[in-house]
Order: sequence, then structure tokens, then C-alpha cells
Amino acid sequence: HARSRNYVSESEVSKLESVPLDFGDYHPLKPITVTESKTKKMNRKGSTSSTSSSSSSSMMDPLSSVLDGTDPLSLFAAAADPVTTTAAMDSTRKKRDKDDSSAVGSDFEPWSSKRGEILARYTTTEKLSINLYMGSEKGKATTTGSAVSEKVRTRLEELDDLEEGSQKELLNLTQQDYMNRIEELNQSLKDAWSSDQKVKALKIVIQCSKLLSDTTVIQFYPSKFVLITDILDTFGKLVYERILSMCVDNRVSLPDNFSPESVNDTAKETCLNWFFKIASIRELIPRFYVEAAILKCNKFLSKTGISECLPRLTSMIRGIGDPLVAVYARAYLCRVGMEVAPHLKESLNKNFFDFLLTFKQIHGDMVQNQLVVQCVEIPLYLTLYSPAIDWILQCIAYRAPEVLLTEMMERCKKLGNNALLLNSVMSAFRAEFIAARSMDFIGMIKECDESGFPKHLLFRSLGLNLALADPPENDRLQILNEAWKVITKLKNPQDYINCAEVWVEYTCRHFTKREVNTVLADVIRHMTPDRAFEDAYPQLQSIIQKVITHIYDFSLLFSVEKFLPFLDMFQKESVRVEVCKCIMESFIKFTKDPVILNALLHICKTMHDSVNALTLEDEKRMLAALINGFIKMVSFGRDFEQQLSFYVEARSMFCNLEPVLVQLIHSVNQLAMETRKVMKGNHSRKTAAFVRACIAFCFITIPSLSSIFTRLNLYLHSGQVALANQCLSQGKA
Repeated sequence: HARSRNYVSESEVSKLESVPLDFGDYHPLKPITVTESKTKKMNRKGSTSSTSSSSSSSMMDPLSSVLDGTDPLSLFAAAADPVTTTAAMDSTRKKRDKDDSSAVGSDFEPWSSKRGEILARYTTTEKLSINLYMGSEKGKATTTGSAVSEKVRTRLEELDDLEEGSQKELLNLTQQDYMNRIEELNQSLKDAWSSDQKVKALKIVIQCSKLLSDTTVIQFYPSKFVLITDILDTFGKLVYERILSMCVDNRVSLPDNFSPESVNDTAKETCLNWFFKIASIRELIPRFYVEAAILKCNKFLSKTGISECLPRLTSMIRGIGDPLVAVYARAYLCRVGMEVAPHLKESLNKNFFDFLLTFKQIHGDMVQNQLVVQCVEIPLYLTLYSPAIDWILQCIAYRAPEVLLTEMMERCKKLGNNALLLNSVMSAFRAEFIAARSMDFIGMIKECDESGFPKHLLFRSLGLNLALADPPENDRLQILNEAWKVITKLKNPQDYINCAEVWVEYTCRHFTKREVNTVLADVIRHMTPDRAFEDAYPQLQSIIQKVITHIYDFSLLFSVEKFLPFLDMFQKESVRVEVCKCIMESFIKFTKDPVILNALLHICKTMHDSVNALTLEDEKRMLAALINGFIKMVSFGRDFEQQLSFYVEARSMFCNLEPVLVQLIHSVNQLAMETRKVMKGNHSRKTAAFVRACIAFCFITIPSLSSIFTRLNLYLHSGQVALANQCLSQGKA
């Protein structure tokens, strides 16, 4: 039987936070007085002033307002009249404080850098559907009358055409097909705009915006948001550039920081017309997204236009019932707001606080039923929120004072099951802020519910911050112990290595080789069973890179007991070669110890043995440069015979790389000249034999080179060395 519900208590729990309003503030239920005025260009003939009251007793037909001039478009036109609004604009302008930080700096990570990561992460194998705009064949009668009702009716009919069979639904699309169709819509938008079909372009944008209300394949929603908002951005840019082009006067365009007073009437009328068209969109989500896309165009109308629109658009999002759709709408508004008015922080904060108020909806019945239908687990569902919340918090945290960040953290603490928010806070806030409060965050992570958002992801986010900023010195060991207790218990190898990769850097930065050895041993223990390391080569490579970056003393590195066993996990040849190259690059910079040079010889052999007939020339050049660097570093001091023996061994090991053979010839010639220098030109029987052996090495090696000119130069060089050492017979040869 149906469960009993207490609607009164549910209403109390779910209602939004009430905000006290001063007298005179805007309220949607206040009586609205509209004064109809005549504009220069449009020559409207309106009705007399009309007053609508929320307490009116007469039953009004909501659709009849279109005909009597009290529809939203007419109200918008009256409100935008310059005569009636100039005084209000002036008073508001005086109150407005000018912020110096009106531009976003290079230290703010742009949305474009996150786009590719979202598309790669949020994918699906399920079938998708999309409505494609096909264009309308029916003709439209042009309206010559100037009455407001006729203009409104025509505008509405044009936009309603989208709902009258001018679209085609495509079902059972793969993800790639879906992305191709979205790209087709983007191209259709550009084509319609270039062919001066502005209404068709608007229809396409409305249609795309409607797709953002569809969550039937919920795990693909973040990627869908990225694709659709690309189209919205294109549309916003096209509209802005068109209006801007209309402001060109005597071939002089407007400056970047223009004022509305310098915009001509034609451009203002066109701008208003776009806002009128958008105001007539009946559905909330497309109306919100399309208006947000052209938010920047408010600059043409008034200086306070953007600051007035942002709070209104923020309030509109409260009407979106699905929490996932709502949070991405907030992310888009914050994104547009940061582009056009980064100094207006109030709307950013309001968006986040509104999200906190509706956060409990995530665990409500509607969402749970939706997840059951789509067979999606709650941890996977919560990760869908991460890109949107991360972006909102990044916008809020940008150059924000410490007090605001602390307030955000305290608000998140008050929410139950706040792991999702905690992860976003650690992703968005400054690393120094997080690192200074590491123990507080560890305490909050411990209190989180494991069933919702996995704790290992929280520790990974914390580790990323600690790699960028140092925590208090007294807490460092405790932080590592608390994190590793959770990480080492992970059963899934992929989850484990994703966390271990991050915390290895923290260990290398702040601890000795003993702790590093313990961590490497733990990684080997987790990744060896069932050859799990084969699926984690990128993470294992990252660990090696971090270890050799922070432990650049190779005598210390090779004394780490588990370092060489760790290298043994790289069993795929191409990956093993990359790791060897990485070690050699670091080694050439820092090391001259002959014992370690000899120990690393097999690494160079591994790189050389990867060369075959299909290896590219660039790859061969890179490998040869690394091996040559190694050869130059080898030095046995005054033991010249041992040095020559090493060169002979190297020739047999690196015979497939000609640049290495050339380097060996030069090195042997250099060795012969050093012998001459030691003997001051007067060779003994022993040193004369040694020099002849050096010349013989060159004489045997040069013919194996393929380049004629290289051989000629080396013969010349070696002959000169032979003559300098009184080896006349070898020199003539």
C-alpha cells in the first residue's frame, strides 16, 4: 500500500531560505504599474497606463494579455524606455562601487582547459536521441501593422513554428553519432546566421537548449552540457558582434570600454529586439540559457544591465526541479558572469548558497527513483556534479578573501553527507588554504559517509593540494599515516594506484628514503597480483618521474631497496623504453658516479634494443642523444685501458645507432690525445701500443657508417690523431 507522508513537515524541510526585503525592493507579487511610452524608431501606439494587482478579484485570462498590451514584451519595452528609466539608472549608477579587479587574470583556469577532460571522462555506451531542426516550408504573411499585439503575435508564431513539425527526432544514436549531430546543429546555426536567417538561428539555439532538460542518459549529461554550451557561446558571440558592428560610425568602431551613451539608437533597438524574442520563449530552461548566452549584450543598453540581470537569472534557476540540471545551469551562469562581469561576486555566492539549500534534493525520492530506472549507483551519480560544483567554487574562490573561503567551508560542514561538496572545495580552493588546514579536512573526510562519495577520492584531492603547498611541519607524518591507512585498504587496483600516484610525491617531498621505500613496496604488493600493473602503466610512469625528480642523488636512489623491483613491473617494451629514457634524462643532469654509470648500462641497452626497421628517425635521434650523454659521463680517471675496454663494449652493444658510433670514435680519439698529453708527446712502448689500439678501433669502426661525408671527416680526424702520436703507418692507412 502507499506509504503515508507528512506533507507539512516535507514542505518545511524543502522550502528555500527566506530573505527579508526592505520596502521598495522588487518582489514578484507586488503590484506592477506599467506606463506605455512611444519610442522613436518603433513608433508604437500603446494603450493607456494599466495597473495589475496580485489581489485582483476579477478572473483574468493569461493569454488575453497578448492582445491588450500587458504581455511581458510590452512591459519589457516600457521598462526599457530611456525617458522613464534615466533617473533610476543615474541613481543606481551613483550607488554602484567600481571594483579594480574587473578583469580575470592569467591565474584563473579557463573553461576551455576543462572541456576536453569532461568529454573524455563522462561517456556512455547507451543509445541517445536528439531532435534535429529541419526548417519550415510554410510561408509567413508579413505584418504591416504597428500595433504591439500584432508584433507580439507574429513573433510568437515564428518561434512556435519550432513546435509544429519542423523538427525530426533521431533515435538509437551512439555517442559519436550524437556528437556529430550536435556539430551539424552548430554548423547549421552558423550557416543560418551568415545567410541572414536570424529567426532560424534562434530556433536552433532554443532547440539545443531544450536538450539540457533531458536526463534520460544521465551519465552523459556533463558531456552533453559541454557540447550544447559550445553552441550557446557561438550564438552569444554572433549576436554581440552583429550589434557591435552596427555601432560603427564613420568607420570608427567602439572602444573596448564603451558606454551605452555612445551606442546609436539602431543598435539599441536591435539589441532590445533580441531580448524581446528571448522573453517570448515559453519554457524556462531554453529561455534561461539563451538569455544567459547574450548576457554581454546588456552593455549596449545600460551600465547596470548586467548587474541587474544576474540576480534575476539566478532566481530563475530555482524553478528547475532536477538538481543535476539546476547545478549545471548555475555553472553556466557563473561561467558567463566571470566572462562579462568578474567583479560581481554577489551572484556567484548566491548561486552557491542556493545550491546548498537544494542539496538535500540529491537524496530525495525523485532522484532515487530516476537512478533506479537508469540502473545508476549513487556514487557514480554524485561524480556527475563534480565539474559543475568545481567550476562554481573556482569562480567564487578566485582572489577571494580568506574569510569567505572559511565561511564556505563552515557551510559545507553543516550539511550531512557532504563528501561531494568537500571534494569540490578541495579542488577549487587555493592549495595554500587547504594545506594549512589539512588536519581539519582529514577530520571532515573521516566523518563522511562511505556509501555516497568514495573516501579515497577525497584523499586523492587532498594529496593533489599537498603536492602544491606544504602543510604545517608538525602534522606531516600524521597526515601521511591517516591517508595511507585508507589507501592501502583499497581492493580495486585502479582506485589504489590513482591515489598512490598522488601521495608518492608528498612522501618524496617531505620524508627520507625509508618512507619512500615503504610506499614503493606497498605499490608492488598491490599491483603485482593478476598482473594488475599492465593496466596502470601511466600511473606507474608518473610515480617513477616523481621519485627521480625529488631524489636526484642516484647513489641514494639506487640504495632504495624496492626501486629496481619497481622497474621490473614495466614489462611492455615501449613503456619500458620510455621509463629508461626518463631515468637517463634525469641521470645525465645530476650524476657522475662511475659505479652508478656502470649500473645504468643495461638501461641504455634496453633503449637501444627497441630500435628496429620501423623506428622513426626522430626516435632514433632522441635515443642516440641520451646514450651519447651517458657515454660522455663515463670516466675511469687515469685508467685509460679500462676506458677503452668500455668503449669497445659500448660499440658492440649500440651498433644499430650511427650517432652513437660516431660519438665513440670521437671519444677514442680524445682518449688517444689525452694519453699524448700525459706523456708530453714522448710515448713509451706501452703507451705507443695503447695509442695504436685506439687508432685501430677507429679504423675498424669507421667503415660501418653509411654516410660518405661522415666517414671522410672521421678518417681525416683519426689520421690527424695518428700523426700527432707518431703512428705513421696507421696514419697513412
